[in-house]
Amino acid sequence: MSAAYLECVEIEPRQKATSSVIWLHGLGADGHDFPPIVPALGLPEDHAIRFVFPHAPRIPVTLNQGMVMRAWYDIVELDLKRGHDEKGIRDSSGRLEELIVRENERGVPSECILLAGFSQGGAISLFTGLRYSERLAGILALSTYLLLESSLERERSGINADIPIFQAHGTFDPMVPFDKGTAARDRLRELGYSVQWHEYPMQHQVVLEEIQAIGAWLKRVLH
Repeated sequence: MSAAYLECVEIEPRQKATSSVIWLHGLGADGHDFPPIVPALGLPEDHAIRFVFPHAPRIPVTLNQGMVMRAWYDIVELDLKRGHDEKGIRDSSGRLEELIVRENERGVPSECILLAGFSQGGAISLFTGLRYSERLAGILALSTYLLLESSLERERSGINADIPIFQAHGTFDPMVPFDKGTAARDRLRELGYSVQWHEYPMQHQVVLEEIQAIGAWLKRVLH
């Protein structure tokens, strides 16, 4: 499996990158979805964070009548707790791991790499970050949920048992219901993870207050 075909939109810092954020978009979007929010994060001008926004592969999505679109895995039914596309999930997780290795090869150690994502992208970032065999800087999980939850306790990585997690969700989200987000938060806390939880009166989106909170968190966890 090669990450070579996963084209990415990248934002380089003014100085040599010493940390990286790999940020995965949601279903049907692409790597151009989140770069516009970077200026609103409030990072200092001399930050050394590289932002990497990969494009998901184009696949047929069952829930959308088989329409081909960018997706990290297939979605079979509205109940997001069941019918997970395990092969698609693990394939995308493998591709994300390859992007981590690519950052290592560009001089950024794993402990300075943060995985981020929105909706489907957040689900893959959580799935991968909790299981990754090397220490990571953190996980940013926006408007998302847990995948293959039954395997998490068995597969999770001890080295990332105390990984910083920022989780946010909209109380009026019609796509990934709010209770899916709180259920993920509660399960993670039950397993001993420290989750910084944020909720906003929004739908399936991000808002300025949330972006500013993300920026403040990034400044704490990326050095």
